[in-house]
Amino acid sequence: MNDEQLLRYSRHILLDPIGIEGQDRLLASRALIVGAGGLGCPAALYMAAAGVGTLVIVDDDEVDLTNLQRQVLHRQQSVGRAKVESARETLHDINPGIEVIALKTRLAGDALREQVEAADVVLDCSDNFATRHAINRACVAARTPLVSGAAIRFDGQVSVFDSRSADAPCYHCLFPEGGDADEVRCAVMGVFAPLTGIIGTMQAAEALKLLART
Repeated sequence: MNDEQLLRYSRHILLDPIGIEGQDRLLASRALIVGAGGLGCPAALYMAAAGVGTLVIVDDDEVDLTNLQRQVLHRQQSVGRAKVESARETLHDINPGIEVIALKTRLAGDALREQVEAADVVLDCSDNFATRHAINRACVAARTPLVSGAAIRFDGQVSVFDSRSADAPCYHCLFPEGGDADEVRCAVMGVFAPLTGIIGTMQAAEALKLLART
């Protein structure tokens, strides 16, 4: 780390479980964030501020006026723009010392597998079971840790699945494919704005602990 980085990340470095070695690990890490919406926005904000060296943000959607109630990376002038481009711009303003890769696509198949294999941790901030299960399968195959989050109305959850252990449970163990879990959307059910910040920030916290090896 250079002098500017030592100062920028000094409050992390002061924490014994992180220290200089842990912060160096963050700077050398690559995180894949799937979804630049209600959960992905706060998660990416804290991952960027904390100094994760490379953030890959994936989303195929554009910013809508209804998103601004909770998706804190985006601004009024972002409406109509690709979410990943809006996110990259804001994250670069927060921390120009990291690399932010914006992918406006819906990852699947080989493309998903390649991104998961290249990542040190995956944050699933998507909003549907099909995507969550696809991400889970890729993480299990690549043995890449997965931090999964969900939020609807006033309820949310965060789960960590560390596939580096061969006998570790995975997302499928909690929500089997073809099970009876109901698919619900914010557009229909609503969501309390601060809840997405709480869940997304918790996802960032769990991912940072994995990367820093605290």
